[in-house]
Amino acid sequence: MPNCRSCHHPLQHLFVDLRTSPLSNSYLRPEQLNLGTAYYPLRVFVCEQCLLVQLEQFESPQDIFEEYAYFSSYSSSWLAHAKQYVDTIVPRLSLDHSSFVVEIASNDGYLLQYFNPHSIPILGIEPAKNVAKQAEANGVPTISEFFSLDFAKQLVMERGTADLIIGNNVLAHVPELQDFIAGLKELLSPDGTITLEFPHLLRLMKENQFDTIYHEHFSYLSLLSVTHLFSRYGLTVYDLEEWPTHGGSLRIFAKHAEHATLAVSPHVERILHEEIAYGLQDISTYSSFPQQVKTVKEAVYNFLFQASRENKQIAAYGAPAKGNTLLNYLGVGTDYITYTVDKNPYKQGLFLPGSRIPIFSPAKIQETKPDYIILLPWNLKDEIEQELLYTREWDAKLVVCIPKLEIY
Repeated sequence: MPNCRSCHHPLQHLFVDLRTSPLSNSYLRPEQLNLGTAYYPLRVFVCEQCLLVQLEQFESPQDIFEEYAYFSSYSSSWLAHAKQYVDTIVPRLSLDHSSFVVEIASNDGYLLQYFNPHSIPILGIEPAKNVAKQAEANGVPTISEFFSLDFAKQLVMERGTADLIIGNNVLAHVPELQDFIAGLKELLSPDGTITLEFPHLLRLMKENQFDTIYHEHFSYLSLLSVTHLFSRYGLTVYDLEEWPTHGGSLRIFAKHAEHATLAVSPHVERILHEEIAYGLQDISTYSSFPQQVKTVKEAVYNFLFQASRENKQIAAYGAPAKGNTLLNYLGVGTDYITYTVDKNPYKQGLFLPGSRIPIFSPAKIQETKPDYIILLPWNLKDEIEQELLYTREWDAKLVVCIPKLEIY
């Protein structure tokens, strides 16, 4: 059995088994369609010691992230979320030209760009070279490197400590959690703050968001498991916010444990109580999740089968990693879904891993006028629904599968 990546306790409790799947961001070029695809077990465990829900590691971060297909700036709602963060964090922490802000997994500069009008020194750390190049083009100084304790030590020697360290949707992507948290501790200035956003395990379980499980997400985080991890490295979560992003996320604010002037907010205790009330401290709570997954699977199968019998054309919108988990778990390909579309030109002309569904530009929907459009990035449902208002001209129906099948 594997050991927990947070506390090294042997993992003995299976959370859910989603069969096998290729890496969710390993999109295929046309010339790769005749080649074999590597599939890996998608089994999730929960640690009885520290309560971290996690996958086994089958590929290194270098194999997964050195070239990445996700560009944050293609979501208008995510850009608005990033700008709102900057507009509030600058006055909250009294950041100015003498401060230093570092974002880990800074993608294409989608967030750090909003610090530029404030003349605050910034630095992005982005391992995907193709994405880091775009960030530089967007005016965001970026180092293409994986964050680690050794890298943090080097950065402190060259640039000094950071007053604010940001990490949005990165903690779940880190296999070496202990080294990563030790690096945060090293880089943080004595009075500094770390803010990390991650999808909340409680929301995943309550709302059946099993499609957010894929190999690039090594960990699925509760506040209980994060506080266990942080406390071992002398870091304290002193505040948090709940956000609807990615189906329900936590934004935590952390400090050095010895930094006594920042009091711990009641919000922290409230979420801990909510997790405990749901049963996240009890291993038996996690055993009910597979039945929730099965219920969605059966409903989506029935919908696809019935629509196919009626000769309805089904297309999809988006090519997110979560969509690939869903399609590969269902075993669905072009036999039911003829194509998908995505605004990201980087993905257009490629094929989804496993299902091998072709990816086109959104103009394809107007050309073919499908009867049903499955919204794979259901977390952007409102944004996409507005973009697809024109499909009402031919009475197209929109479909979401998570947390349950809805056709509207």
